[in-house]
Amino acid sequence: MSYIQNLEKNLSSTRKSLINHSLYSKLDSKQKLVEFMENHVFAVWDFMSLIKALQRNLTCIEVPWIPNKNRLAGRLVNEIVLAEESDVDLNGNPKSHFELYLESMIQIGASTKKIEDFIFKIKTLKSYNKSIENINISPVVKEFMDFTFNIINTNKNHVIASVFTFGREDLIPDMFIEIVKKLSINDEIKADHLIYYLERHIEIDADEHGPMALKMIEKLCGEDEIKWKEAEIASKKALEMRIKLWDYIENKIN
Repeated sequence: MSYIQNLEKNLSSTRKSLINHSLYSKLDSKQKLVEFMENHVFAVWDFMSLIKALQRNLTCIEVPWIPNKNRLAGRLVNEIVLAEESDVDLNGNPKSHFELYLESMIQIGASTKKIEDFIFKIKTLKSYNKSIENINISPVVKEFMDFTFNIINTNKNHVIASVFTFGREDLIPDMFIEIVKKLSINDEIKADHLIYYLERHIEIDADEHGPMALKMIEKLCGEDEIKWKEAEIASKKALEMRIKLWDYIENKIN
């Protein structure tokens, strides 16, 4: 068994717990879906910081430019960034996946005020730590994002890449999309933007980003067993943090 196969095997039980989480089946009304999205949007946002940290570390974004030794990993991360940061919306207009999610929230009737206030603080204060201390959000959501930024601050590319890889939106099961479609068909919500976001994310993750991300981990860990163990520990913790976030949202909607 290869290193990457062993990593996937060791994470499979925790991934299964997340994909089969009881939260999904309970998102059967507009009110519950709104509650979910108003909390989940912060996870959509901090996900972008993981991939941008990898781009910063594995490519050259400085001027004057110099070649970077991480050729394969650099190419993979640039391709992933292209889709995450500059995909297209339903009308063919360039949009990041975060912006697609915001459009979905607005269409459904969820409030974007907290996340937009937070983004404004980021732009103004130029600091995650200062911004997160100046916004009124759930301690569980804050803990989730703090974990992400602690991972980024390790500056260990193999760890960041692993948390990015195993925290992608392919964790959202088909069942959730079917629930959203049913609500939309019943005219309880208008959700073509959300359905597009979910299907687009799952399509890209399965066909492109998933295989690319696994290759990136293999390249960054190499034959170093310590790196593979660090990647496993961080990835498992990332999945557990997502489960904790889902538990919190489920308790709120109950």
